[in-house]
Amino acid sequence: PDHIHMLVEIPPKMSVSDFVGYLKGKSTLMIFERHANPKYKYGNRHFWCRGYYVDTVGKNAKKIEEYIRNQLNEDMLYDQMSMKEYIDPFTGEPIIKSNKKK
Repeated sequence: PDHIHMLVEIPPKMSVSDFVGYLKGKSTLMIFERHANPKYKYGNRHFWCRGYYVDTVGKNAKKIEEYIRNQLNEDMLYDQMSMKEYIDPFTGEPIIKSNKKK
């Protein structure tokens, strides 16, 4: 995939751009620490693109959460032949690939 979907709540006094900058910076360090390959592939170049898309969530937060969860399942089916790690974005727990329906 060339992008990710996230549902986050940002503290009211924090700007969106500050949050996204922190998220991109910290996640890059964590990814490079955990997986050596991207570090060699990207080197000192940027791991994330410069832009981002943000929208507000109102009463439809559950629908958006459901969309993100289903997208992950679709990606897992699409990528079933590859070796990837999947983590539930809402619980932080690993998702075990199986053919069983939940």
